[in-house]
Amino acid sequence: MTGNPEATDQPRPARRASRAVKLDAVCAQATDLALDAAREVGHEMVGEPVGVSADGERLVTHRFAALQPGYSGWYWTVTLARAPRSKHVTISEVALLPGSDALLAPEWVPWSERLRPGDLGVGDLLPTAPDDDRLVPGYVLSDDPELMEVEYEIGFGRPRVMGRLGREETAERWHTSRSGPESDIAKAAPARCGTCGFYLQLAGSLGAVFGACGNLFAPDDGRVVSADHGCGAHSEALVEPAPPVPPAPMALDDDLEVIRTVHTPGSVEDSADAEPLGHG
Repeated sequence: MTGNPEATDQPRPARRASRAVKLDAVCAQATDLALDAAREVGHEMVGEPVGVSADGERLVTHRFAALQPGYSGWYWTVTLARAPRSKHVTISEVALLPGSDALLAPEWVPWSERLRPGDLGVGDLLPTAPDDDRLVPGYVLSDDPELMEVEYEIGFGRPRVMGRLGREETAERWHTSRSGPESDIAKAAPARCGTCGFYLQLAGSLGAVFGACGNLFAPDDGRVVSADHGCGAHSEALVEPAPPVPPAPMALDDDLEVIRTVHTPGSVEDSADAEPLGHG
């Protein structure tokens, strides 16, 4: 490389700042023309003028208040323009635009990203993408023992089955849910689900950590729970018997009153022999 090596150390001249666009007086004074154009579109929803700004050479935008309910901070905008050395102003554009403090709708999100558990209702269809990472073809050879178990299902088998990634995501989702070990009911439980007689272990690799609850009276009956989950309906949560209550001491009344009775003879004389009672 030739040249003066010190030339690279010389400061570069600062860039010239862009010149501010001058507000065109002719277009800025055409407020009535802009208002008529706005009311032709927005009718009675166009309010009073709120400002004017320069967008370019002989290009000006007038803003008017928007009176529509729910459009706080929005403005009706009318852009006016004129040709060089001409006093004739023309209408370029009319639009309803948000201001800096306008209430805007949230950014649109695809339905596949907005969907939440429980949104699927009766009759709804939820298509699965052909390239869903959670699913893999169920008819190809694989080193995954889980796939080998379902390869020879009755019939032709399933076209796609859940792969390792799908099972790992499922396990993480279940373990961090309300049916995992960190829920309040699990922390207060007397024992874990894995030691409960109502715990029905799942098949496959997920069975090492998860099972289904089969206790009618448990809050998770019919749901998948982790082995380290728990609740108060554990099969071995025996109620401790209440301690025996000692009997109350017997109270005796020492002040006795003797009452003498007089025998009144009945129909049988006392001196007569007793009648047989038929006892043999």
